[in-house]
Amino acid sequence: MEQLNPFTKIRRDLHRIPETGFQEIKTQQYLLDYIYSLPQERIEIETWETGIFVKIKGTNPRKTIGYRADIDGLPIVEETDLPYVSEHLDRMHACGHDFHMSIALGVLTHFVHTEINDNLLFIFQPAEEGPGGAEPMLKAAPMERWKPDMIMALHIAPEYPVGTIAIKEGLLFANTSELFIDMKGKGGHAAYPHETNDMVVAACTLVSQLQTIVSRNVNPLDSAVITIGKITGGTVQNIIAENARLEGTIRTLNAESMAKVKMRIEQLVKGMEISYQCQTAIDYGCMYYQVQNERQLTNEFIEFAEKDDDINVYHCREAMTGEDFGYMLKEIPGFMFWLGVDSDYGLHSARLNPNEKAIERAIAFLTRYLTYKGSQ
Repeated sequence: MEQLNPFTKIRRDLHRIPETGFQEIKTQQYLLDYIYSLPQERIEIETWETGIFVKIKGTNPRKTIGYRADIDGLPIVEETDLPYVSEHLDRMHACGHDFHMSIALGVLTHFVHTEINDNLLFIFQPAEEGPGGAEPMLKAAPMERWKPDMIMALHIAPEYPVGTIAIKEGLLFANTSELFIDMKGKGGHAAYPHETNDMVVAACTLVSQLQTIVSRNVNPLDSAVITIGKITGGTVQNIIAENARLEGTIRTLNAESMAKVKMRIEQLVKGMEISYQCQTAIDYGCMYYQVQNERQLTNEFIEFAEKDDDINVYHCREAMTGEDFGYMLKEIPGFMFWLGVDSDYGLHSARLNPNEKAIERAIAFLTRYLTYKGSQ
């Protein structure tokens, strides 16, 4: 029978029960059951919605170091043949949050049993994939009471081998926003188009116009992405569509570009109302602030990691991915890094299968780093 590292077993248990944002009932209970099984003398536990705060009291605290792990899954039907496949048929931990939780529990467990000078605050955050848990969690009473002086987090990276940390100072992840545009015109018989205002034609025209924003309204030395991933409209083939809906995403490398892109989208949509005599509505849905790694703390972390014999450090570039940890870094100095997990399939893939050897390696490295940082 396979002998599993206890935190690999935890990862598999969590992988079986993925839940989406603010629905992480089973996940929260699993985490609480484990945390309450540990010695309680030096820890304090508070819940918020489906999230958890765990404070470990330092022996001679001068600061509090925060560590955040996200806990939600995605609405994806899993397509792996793993023996611990998701038991929730339309949910999957396809972004590695099961790894994030098990690593955080491993580090937490170490410091429950091993004293450290400074306080540690472990934050198990819901709803990272949406609608966003970081920003409201910052306003939670436990966070106001135990607010860290610095904070850190990791995200698995399928493209890097186990034992690799990828990081950079400054911008790591982009500003992101969802985009939903509803259009309402006048439907009718396919044989009488002149008596209608066709929203399929309007939607197709708008998609083409939206693609001019990046090429003609964003500085070529900057970067932005507008992707329309879904169009719905109409009912059957011989009725001209009265309604259409576009769904997409916006990504920019700075907050100013995001504001400019949105302004231009609104101008183009307003123009569609005039051109196609229709009504429109725009919803930006879930919006995430950029992940901006604080320079000094990031470089200190890089310097420590480069001296560690078990870790390879890769100086990566910024990515157009989004992460609501950016809201925490906006308020608290700190950093996020990529953790190599060596998977043939990428993030949000129904076949994602990270290498579990990364769990034990990450726990060991992070306990070394926090021991060092918590004794400075």
